[in-house]
Amino acid sequence: MDRTKTFGLALLLALASLTLAACGSKQKAIVVGSKNFTEQVVMGEIIAQHLEHRLGRPVTRRLNLGGTLLTYQAILNGEISVYPEYTGTIEAEILKETPATDPAQVYERSRLELARRSQIELLPPLGVDNFFVMVVRAQDGAKKNVTTLSQAAEAKPGWKLGVGYEFQQRIDGMPLLNQYHLPFSAPPRSMDLGLLYKALDDGDVTMIAANATDGPLAAHDWTILKDDKKAFGAYQACIMARQDMLTAEPGLRPALAELSGKLNNEIMRKLDSAVDVDHRQPSQVAAEFLAQAGLK
Repeated sequence: MDRTKTFGLALLLALASLTLAACGSKQKAIVVGSKNFTEQVVMGEIIAQHLEHRLGRPVTRRLNLGGTLLTYQAILNGEISVYPEYTGTIEAEILKETPATDPAQVYERSRLELARRSQIELLPPLGVDNFFVMVVRAQDGAKKNVTTLSQAAEAKPGWKLGVGYEFQQRIDGMPLLNQYHLPFSAPPRSMDLGLLYKALDDGDVTMIAANATDGPLAAHDWTILKDDKKAFGAYQACIMARQDMLTAEPGLRPALAELSGKLNNEIMRKLDSAVDVDHRQPSQVAAEFLAQAGLK
């Protein structure tokens, strides 16, 4: 082979090596997911915007995906990199265990099992504990003189209960509420979470299974019935992240860790209310939160 051909071949090999190296060093897309209700979308947007600020590159969003199992499957499959989840939901829906009432115990159990089973890391809690609450109209609570679920079990006539689709199926939903032996005047009605408060306000139902940080609770005259038997477990919001993504993107873990402890139930309720009641965009609400928290 003459020197010209040898040089040409060497040049082609060098270019091929550079091309392969460039492909190998290409950053993997970070995809933030969320489940399909307001709080999840807001938290997902907070996570996505914060990562964009800290990492200096665009983050893909796959928000409003669906229920727990669908979104969890998405992170298992690598379709999303991170998403916010609740410790009690991890225990009930993913580990198929009844959640404990001690928040630290539920978090540690969830963290260890996700790492062992799925190579997913559960970061420290964000500060929100979004446990189940039973809500009635304040006027109905006053009329029946009930402030606790045990008192509601003695009220007449029976209640008309409205629940989200998952609540009736989950081991931490209806089975735990049934410990109170509430009297019902009709079978529980399943509906989209976004319709529960309207159904309660309209009188189509007289009690709903809701969540402690729901936006409408900040902007209406409702009564939350105390879970005096402590039937329902702890539901601390945490960020779930794929371990391979944390390894591939060194800046990801410290960026996500900055969000731990930055929220609480009161703040989350106001953020949810800004979307559900004031009809503002989740992206705008998330941006304002990050600015106020000093994270921009």
